[in-house]
Amino acid sequence: MKRAFIFPGQGSQAVGMGKALAADFPQARAVFAEIDDALSQKLSALMWDGPLDELTLTANAQPALMAVSLAAVRVLQAEAGLDLGRHAAFVAGHSLGEYSALAAADSLTVSETARLLRIRGNAMQSAVPVGQGAMAALMGLEFDEVAKIAAEASQGDICDAANDNGGGQVVISGSKAAVERAIAIAQERGAKRAILLPVSAPFHSALMAPAAEVMRDALKDVAIKVPSVAVVINVEAQPVSDPEVIRNGLVRQVTGTVRWRESLLHMANEGVESFYEVGSGKVLTGLVKRIVPGATGSTVGTPEDVATFVSSFKE
Repeated sequence: MKRAFIFPGQGSQAVGMGKALAADFPQARAVFAEIDDALSQKLSALMWDGPLDELTLTANAQPALMAVSLAAVRVLQAEAGLDLGRHAAFVAGHSLGEYSALAAADSLTVSETARLLRIRGNAMQSAVPVGQGAMAALMGLEFDEVAKIAAEASQGDICDAANDNGGGQVVISGSKAAVERAIAIAQERGAKRAILLPVSAPFHSALMAPAAEVMRDALKDVAIKVPSVAVVINVEAQPVSDPEVIRNGLVRQVTGTVRWRESLLHMANEGVESFYEVGSGKVLTGLVKRIVPGATGSTVGTPEDVATFVSSFKE
């Protein structure tokens, strides 16, 4: 049976995440301490005690979500003998989760990943003045139709299909006026729902070009190793292991579409039957169930989840 380990993106943060792992496992405590040191910030205290509005800030949420994911990975390595190179067919992450996947696969160090995500979060937040951009989730339309709607709604502004989440859920991103036009068109074309998202910037759109340049500069001298397991990257929806392809993909994903539906389908077509969402929340597990009928999706983010994994884990 082939397994894939997948890592959540922004929106999965919650006050208290990772606290029980830290209480029960020294490996988790070590990860949180390492990230606190790397950022010169008591990020773990913010994660465990809030406030939520501060945790939700992009510059905090991104390294915090990675921290929980890597803490859980280290616990699985200690408690279950997990070796991603031997026991996983692929790893993948949704948006910032791609950084978590790379750190889990030893392509990036945990400290370096935390620093990069802090830079990424700040760059994405500052790329567009607050109030000028927007994102919306369109339900009940497939990706190709939404891409056409986004192009039609642009009218000189920016409107891009940002996240292909599958199951008839596509997120659009761009200039506020263009996104609002796209919502109106989508409703005329039969969208079941169209919801403006409570986000602080229009992620994964062309408006993020300044942030992409910041990341190009931040990544240019970073040591990226060949990962221990192939990483299915967002912009390609294909597994890669070449460090320079990974570096380029991390730059491109800032403005590019998160091709999550295609990523899951690629892994399933390669024989993956079990997907483990490692970290906070269960958003990706829900998407697995919608996109890959017959596959099993499990979460690993609490001591109880770890116990369940250990009891069922086989080489």
